[in-house]
Amino acid sequence: MIFKWKSKSKQSVSLKQFMLQKGFSVRLYNELKNNANSFKINNKIENADIKIDEHDLVEIMLPNEESDDNVVSSDSPLEIIFENDNWLVVNKRAGTTSVPGPSNRDDTLVNQIKGHLIKQNSNNLKPHIITRLDRFTSGVVLVAKNRLSNSIANQELANKEINKTYLVVVNGLMEKNHGLINFPIGKNEDEIRRHKKDDGQNALTEYWVKGYKNKTTILEIKLHTGRTHQIRVHMAESNHPLLGDQLYDGPLNLGINRQALHAKTISFYDKLDDCVRTFEAPIPDDMLKIM
Repeated sequence: MIFKWKSKSKQSVSLKQFMLQKGFSVRLYNELKNNANSFKINNKIENADIKIDEHDLVEIMLPNEESDDNVVSSDSPLEIIFENDNWLVVNKRAGTTSVPGPSNRDDTLVNQIKGHLIKQNSNNLKPHIITRLDRFTSGVVLVAKNRLSNSIANQELANKEINKTYLVVVNGLMEKNHGLINFPIGKNEDEIRRHKKDDGQNALTEYWVKGYKNKTTILEIKLHTGRTHQIRVHMAESNHPLLGDQLYDGPLNLGINRQALHAKTISFYDKLDDCVRTFEAPIPDDMLKIM
């Protein structure tokens, strides 16, 4: 896969600095610099020591990612929200596992995406899921289709530059229309469930009340940290567990048989096309019913 840019910098910069500015990680740069024919400057093959001047045409060859034989492909359909050469945005169905594991190795979201890429005759067959969701959480998932977009997205994740909002329905009536839940969470050894723990990871959740129905509250939520089960733990420990959330003692008789949690929107800066991209996943029927 070839990426091309024309330098706009009025000052000379090293090729390494130029690549880091474009989103390449140091690790990816180091890997490419040792490969012949990785770099072309003004249509001429160069080594990694070259300087980049204003108006130089920079071409970088990124090797294709071949298929992992341990990951089978699935023909199950995807609900695609957006796709180009670098990104795939899908609406994950509740009940679909994000990545292969002991309970499902053949029909996870990764298997389905691999099947989709094979049908497209894609040269890159290792999808990188950027925003993973729990099995029974529905909604928008961002996938990087190559190593450069994966590098860019992971840097933005680390810098908290990928913005996500969630829609949830919790038991009981929230007293405040807007609030912050801020306490660390962690888990006990050999336990899936997370808890409020003084020695846990810092976690910050912001919420807005969107409505009430039958002694339940509909919330829009923004995560300021990305801890496992963060929304579910914060709401349960605040005495407002999600409807249908059996693991965190949410009510199971109020019209939904999975945690009432939907990844609604995602927004990020696409450095490869120099634009902000925002996507929204439609609310699934089971959540519309209880709302």
